[in-house]
Amino acid sequence: MRNIQMSDYTVGEDCFDAIPAALASYRAKSVVLVGGKRALSAAAPMILKVMDGTDIEVLDTIVYGTDSTESTIAALEANPSFQQADVAFAIGGGKAIDTVKTASIATKKTVFSVPTICSNCSSATAIAVVYHDDHSLKCYSYPDAPAHIFINPAIIASAPQEYFWAGIGDALSKQPEVEYATSAGNLTHTGALGLALAHTCSAPLFTYGEQGLADVRNNTASEAVKQIALDIVVNTGYVSNLTNQPDFYYNSSLAHAFYNATTGVPRGGKTHLHGEVVSFGVLVLLSYIGDQEGLARYAALNKKLGLPTTLAELDLSEEHLPRIVELAHNTNEWKQGNPQPFEDEKFVEAIKAADAYGRSLA
Repeated sequence: MRNIQMSDYTVGEDCFDAIPAALASYRAKSVVLVGGKRALSAAAPMILKVMDGTDIEVLDTIVYGTDSTESTIAALEANPSFQQADVAFAIGGGKAIDTVKTASIATKKTVFSVPTICSNCSSATAIAVVYHDDHSLKCYSYPDAPAHIFINPAIIASAPQEYFWAGIGDALSKQPEVEYATSAGNLTHTGALGLALAHTCSAPLFTYGEQGLADVRNNTASEAVKQIALDIVVNTGYVSNLTNQPDFYYNSSLAHAFYNATTGVPRGGKTHLHGEVVSFGVLVLLSYIGDQEGLARYAALNKKLGLPTTLAELDLSEEHLPRIVELAHNTNEWKQGNPQPFEDEKFVEAIKAADAYGRSLA
C-alpha cells in the first residue's frame, strides 16, 4: 500500500479568508498559533481577525524559539495548549514549521502552515529537519504533510529579503538533484510522477528569480514574487512528497549532502542560510556528474542573484574538505547513494572544481 500526501493550498493576499472553511472541513473547534516572534507579528493579527466572531477557540499564541532543535520540539510537545488544540498553525520559515510538524508526530496534531518567508518548501512537505541543540544536524523526521497551506505574497514580500534569496537557492537544487537521483530509471509510478514535476522546478527561478528578488527588496507583492513563492512552496514541496517514500528516496542528493555536512564545520560563529549553502552544493553536484553546461547555467544565475559560487563566500576553504567529506558520510543523501554510491575523492574534486569555476567568474 502506498499513501501519498499533498497539502491543499490557498494563495493570495486574501488567503486567510479561507481559514474558517478549511477548519470546518476538519471539524476543528480549537487552534493554537505557533511561530517565531517576527512571523507571528506579521501573520497572527490577520489570522485572528478572520476567526473573530466564529466559534473557533484560539487556545494560545506560542513563540517556539529560533531553531528546530531537540529542546524546542520537546518543549512544544509538552505545551498544554499545543496538546489540546485540534489544529496547530505553523507560522514562519522552515525552522518554525519543521518544529511544529515534528512535534505533531507525538501529539497527532493536524497542522496548517503559513509561510511568512519563502526560504524552503517545509510548509508543504512530509519531512522535517531536526538539529542538535548545538545546531548541528541530527536527523530528518517524517511527519504528515501540513493539511493546508496559506500563502500570502504580501507577507512574503515584506519579510527580510535574504530569506527569499536563500529560498531561491534551495529551490534551485530540486530539479538537478531529483534528475540525478532517479537517473538509473526503473521508477515506480510515484517516483516517475515526482520526476515529471521536478522538471518544472527550475524554470520559474530562471524566469522570475531576478525580478522577484528585486521586488521583495522593494516590498512589492508582484506576480514574480507570487510565481517564485508557488515554485518554492508548492512545486518543490509536492516533488518532495512524491520522491520521499518508505521504499525509495530521490528527494535530495549531493547538494544537500554538502549542506548537511557543513553544518558541523565551525566558521567563527558566522551563520549561512540553508538555501545559500545548498545553492553552492548544486554546483558541486553538477561538477560531480560532469554536467558542464548545467554548471555554467546555474553558476551564472547564482552570480546574477548574489548566491555563492565559491567556498570563500561560505567561509570555507580546501582545508575544510576532509571534515566535510567525513561528515557527509553521516547524511541521509550519502547513505542512500542514488543512483550509485558516492565516492570520497570524486566528491572532493567536485567541490574543488565548483569552487574553481566560481572563481573564474569573478
